[in-house]
Amino acid sequence: MASERLTFTNDRGDELAARLERPDGEPAAYALFAHCFTCSKDLRAARTISTALCDRGFAVLRFDFTGLGESEGDFADTNFSSNAQDLVAAADFLADAYEAPSLLIGHSLGGAAVLQAAHDMPSVQAIATIGAPAEPTHVTHLLDDDIDTIK
Repeated sequence: MASERLTFTNDRGDELAARLERPDGEPAAYALFAHCFTCSKDLRAARTISTALCDRGFAVLRFDFTGLGESEGDFADTNFSSNAQDLVAAADFLADAYEAPSLLIGHSLGGAAVLQAAHDMPSVQAIATIGAPAEPTHVTHLLDDDIDTIK
């Protein structure tokens, strides 16, 4: 398995940090992994799933959403729609540099984001979500202590 640190630019001009893991030999397909709310591409679950897919012939791109992990931008300026746009930018990067993704994987809010973004990715043939909410508002309770500041 080969692992490479990469960057790509989203539609707002932020450089997003990514890691592409490829199997030995030609990949059977490319996958895109979206992490959970306030997590990063280096989350243990993301690494484990990426490695398992790579062992089965998939190349997997996992990246940090805007303002998280090693990516540029201000997290305070992001929202669910911007996360979906980051996913489309990641898919466009894969398509331009390697091959368009045929599989999307999303964990928690990342799962909801891949469901939202998939309609802008005609190459996608399958989506897997892990603990994804039916509605992205499931995370609002995490912000209860800061609601007055947010308002």
